[in-house]
Amino acid sequence: MLEGYPCKRFNDFKIGGLLRTAESTFPATPVFLVPPPVAYPDLPPGGFGPVEELPAVACVGAFRSTVIAPEHDPVLYRSALTIVWFQPTTVVPSHDSADPGLRDIPWEELAWEYEL
Repeated sequence: MLEGYPCKRFNDFKIGGLLRTAESTFPATPVFLVPPPVAYPDLPPGGFGPVEELPAVACVGAFRSTVIAPEHDPVLYRSALTIVWFQPTTVVPSHDSADPGLRDIPWEELAWEYEL
């Protein structure tokens, strides 16, 4: 940061911008934010309130999968969801190392189906 420090106001602005970018980049799919873990280091608060740190890496992924509704033909339909999350490193998360919030996304409730 050039000026200031990480605080709730700045983090909300950062998350909002990331969500708007994901929505405009992938307009045909819904966007879901995995609530990021927030750290509160033992530092004195400044003029904008307490120091609030997000994980260092912001990620956006556009995911596609099979059909959700059983009445739709699995050959003709797919589902899609764009997911935004934060993580501490650039290592691609796998099943075992992924944040529980990322692993437990209710795909059937959030993804949209579309016809090929």
